[in-house]
Amino acid sequence: MEQCWRWYGPNDPVTLDNIRQAGAAGIVTALHNIYDGSAWPVDAILERKRIIEAAGLTWSVVESIPVHNSIKTGTPERERYAGWYKDTIRALAKAGISTICYNFMPVVDWTRTDLMYRLPTTGYALRFDALDFAAYDVFVLKRTNAEANYSPARLEEAEARLKTLSTEDIDRIERNLIAGLPATERSYNRETMRDALADYAAIGPAELRANLAWFLKEIIPAAEEVGARMCIHPDDPPFSLYGLPRVVSTADDARFILGTVDSPSNGLTFCTGSYGVRADNDLVAMIEEFGPRIHFAHLRNVTREKDGSFYEAEHLEGSTDMAEVILALMKEEARRRKEGRSNWRIPMRPDHGHLLADDIGKTKINPGYSLIGRLKGLAELRGIMRAVERFQLA
Repeated sequence: MEQCWRWYGPNDPVTLDNIRQAGAAGIVTALHNIYDGSAWPVDAILERKRIIEAAGLTWSVVESIPVHNSIKTGTPERERYAGWYKDTIRALAKAGISTICYNFMPVVDWTRTDLMYRLPTTGYALRFDALDFAAYDVFVLKRTNAEANYSPARLEEAEARLKTLSTEDIDRIERNLIAGLPATERSYNRETMRDALADYAAIGPAELRANLAWFLKEIIPAAEEVGARMCIHPDDPPFSLYGLPRVVSTADDARFILGTVDSPSNGLTFCTGSYGVRADNDLVAMIEEFGPRIHFAHLRNVTREKDGSFYEAEHLEGSTDMAEVILALMKEEARRRKEGRSNWRIPMRPDHGHLLADDIGKTKINPGYSLIGRLKGLAELRGIMRAVERFQLA
């Protein structure tokens, strides 16, 4: 597999030299300063590519071109934003960049309640606490009709949890949930968050699926024309938040997406952490079913808890058998080579590393994207890949 690394651009505290030192060769990045849905200028793309190549690396994957809210809600202005999206796909192709990861999560992107969850190792991980989330949603944000999305037992548990939280705890949880994560355009206060949620009052899973289908039918032909491969990232976490629909969470969702436009240009980002939060997702079976359309992989592990909570585990630990996942992905690569595909390699990146060692206490760290934790993860994943290559696929 092609070993890649997510880089947030020239302002990322993890430098391109650091990435080379970690042993990665491919860069996963985007023009993170353009969030309004407008087209990316070719000159800006080429300049970013120049910086990456000057460091001896390759811009392998774009992650992500933001999908404008009008596309997700199906408002008339979506035509304009879809047009700009296609312009960006074409501009990237002119620069020789053809693998594009994106997501279709409404209102919020990846979501955690705790960005500094203390581990027994004394390192720190990202965590989603289901009770903290419910307590915030119902009793702090006071979302309209929020109670309807929880069982009576969960509401009772959430109210009890709220009583244990200090003002500082609530402020921290709120910052993590709605104030915006680094390198994202989404930032809210309670009032604007309620307004954003109101845009989806009449949109359920069927409506959001229909809007995703419209989007795919718009962009995939443009991707086909220039040889681009679109790969949609699953919801993170893969279940409803704030009563919002999620439509990229299960194997059935993947079947719908791939079947809506049956084209090699319409593919998946296989995130083992996102899909792995759900015990009903059989990751190896999904790779075997969808393998030819997996264009990119995020390799991370989570430990699922009984109440719906989870935290980011060691890359080779947690609830997913990462060795079996890597074996399945590399079998798919071997199948592609036998088929004669020139683009047989699957780019991968280690995702959401722990905060470890000298990175602890640094003032400028993107949560989940510190250097040492991902370096450790990549080294572990690389070891599995080398063993598979040597002993299983020789």
